[in-house]
Amino acid sequence: MAMSSQSGKKGPVADINVTPLVDVMLVLLVIFMVTAPMLFSGIDLKLPKTQKVNNVGLNQELVILSVTGSEQYYLGKNLITQKDLIPSILKQFKTQKTEVVYLRADYSLKYEKVAKLIANLKKAGISQIALVTEVEKQP
Repeated sequence: MAMSSQSGKKGPVADINVTPLVDVMLVLLVIFMVTAPMLFSGIDLKLPKTQKVNNVGLNQELVILSVTGSEQYYLGKNLITQKDLIPSILKQFKTQKTEVVYLRADYSLKYEKVAKLIANLKKAGISQIALVTEVEKQP
């Protein structure tokens, strides 16, 4: 392939050798794959406090999940166990014809607990989760 003869002439081959190009591109790809996750890992953030948010009129037609500081779960106004949580939410999705869960978590609940709850909801296929907060009172 490197020495192809056309009509019996011998000479330099005009084909481009792409092997070095592919090697360089693969090295660059590996470098970017290794460094990209490290770009945002060391950022120190102070998250902003909200003064005003979109008002959501919570009513009985919405799927509202409330978590108390003592980790009790309420779906609407009904106390529910953690084991029955996801099946109950999915059942309520069908009856309410919605796919949004409005999550109300008590302020004293650890961030870790809320993050694990959201991860479990997403693992179960519940991807539309709205966090409900209160508007900060102005002095």
